[in-house]
Amino acid sequence: MRLWKKATGVLKDKYSIWAAKLSPYGPCRNPDLETVVIKATSHDEQCMDYKNVQRVFQWLRTSPLYLKPLLYALSMRMQRTRSWVVALKGLILIHGIFCFDLPMVQRMGRLPFDLSQFSDGHINPEKGWVFNAFIRSYFAYLDQKSTILRTEAKRLQNKNRKESEELTLVEELEKLEELQKLIDMLLQIKPKRDVDMNVVLILEAMDCVMDEIIEVYGKFCKEIKRVLLRICDIGGKEEAIIGLDIIRKSQSQGDKFHLYVDFCREIGVVNTSECPKILRISEKEIEELKEIINECDEKAIVVKDFNKGLDNGLKTVVTDQWEVFLDDAIVNVEQHGPLNDTMLLSIVDTNNPFVEESYSIVPFNPVQNYDLPDLICL
Repeated sequence: MRLWKKATGVLKDKYSIWAAKLSPYGPCRNPDLETVVIKATSHDEQCMDYKNVQRVFQWLRTSPLYLKPLLYALSMRMQRTRSWVVALKGLILIHGIFCFDLPMVQRMGRLPFDLSQFSDGHINPEKGWVFNAFIRSYFAYLDQKSTILRTEAKRLQNKNRKESEELTLVEELEKLEELQKLIDMLLQIKPKRDVDMNVVLILEAMDCVMDEIIEVYGKFCKEIKRVLLRICDIGGKEEAIIGLDIIRKSQSQGDKFHLYVDFCREIGVVNTSECPKILRISEKEIEELKEIINECDEKAIVVKDFNKGLDNGLKTVVTDQWEVFLDDAIVNVEQHGPLNDTMLLSIVDTNNPFVEESYSIVPFNPVQNYDLPDLICL
């Protein structure tokens, strides 16, 4: 059965290569490049064909214009396949494409194919679900990473930021939250412990994932220390609350990251020795953020007396009920004298225009009745 499956995969690859060679050249199609992509994503589950993978990368190094036909060929290959081997090799290939610092890659947005509902059609579903889950989680991470790269490129383009300009504190906090989200998604990419997934191709994919998580987690550890210093210097309540939430989540992520590395060592992932140290935030830094939040929560009633040094005796009272501003339009200070606290409280309680039967301390003198003059005769 295994020999028959291998022979069937070889025949499918040869047919795809033959069909690619017969296809015409166009803005999005390059038969030679399609042939290399098919060979790099063959049905052979033993290992990745790194020779053809390097040939694909060589096309990109030659000219960024080959990116569009490359993505087209890879997209067509991924949409048609129902083999977890071909799908995983395609993900490893596009993961390598992200390593090229090309503006077209950063502006790509979501991946040009969808493997979120991938299901292998050649093996028993009871055995194949673990491979399907691995493919879906790996695709979800790469799709999210591609989206973040486009958002970041668009943000820099809109603001036309120079290299010397610095990100705002809110923008840096948003970037930390994005990094934490990527770390969560990376920690979901791993073979199942209780299922036989000891396949060389899976280990090669885990090497790529391990390199990625080392880079992302190391970048997060470096950035959060600098951002915390900025929060303590210029941050307010909102920034302190977000920073405190990030710290709390980083503590749980650190424990998960430690378990993840141990698991990778057990299954034989090579580059686990280069892992960064687990991030630990001191209690002193946490208390500083809490102090910033508590200071902003303190409320007080401010009463400022303007009687001293002023002849008109103006006084402003700020209460939690009503703000009263008294001037000579309301009270004739010369007639009534300086205002005392009893008069002010009386005004606060009674001179609210939104309360019925409110009245003013200014006496009301009704106009006496008199005959209006005959304006027509005048």
